[in-house]
Amino acid sequence: MPQEIVHFALVVDDYDDAINFYVNVLGFDLLEDTYQPEQDKRWVVVAPKGSKGVSVLLARASNEKQAGYVGDQTGGRVSFFLNTDDFWRDYQHYRAQGVRFVRDPVQADYGTVAVFLDLYGNRWDLLQLNAEHPIYQRIQS
Repeated sequence: MPQEIVHFALVVDDYDDAINFYVNVLGFDLLEDTYQPEQDKRWVVVAPKGSKGVSVLLARASNEKQAGYVGDQTGGRVSFFLNTDDFWRDYQHYRAQGVRFVRDPVQADYGTVAVFLDLYGNRWDLLQLNAEHPIYQRIQS
């Protein structure tokens, strides 16, 4: 039976600030923003333009413990990997939008990569995988 990961949750402190960053700065699409009155929360889902894969559930922290993880969900490691079809286009666009890069672009065996911070300080790889990379081949099929 085929399975797919459809969302991953990113803990945020404010829905609207997070939507603004991911949609207006990074250029993601807002797929859903639905209020759920029984839990007094919103179901907010964004995804990179043109993506048919995993989307991001922007989940507002609902208690102090969760709030403590905003911006540090993986202990300071790069935790999210955004592949693009044109690294330099997106790198220049993000820089023009004020996105902070903490590692300059490098050419690696697997492709071109630079590390940026999201609104909260989570580390993301912006990368363009080489065509022979197995993940690239998988997402192209």
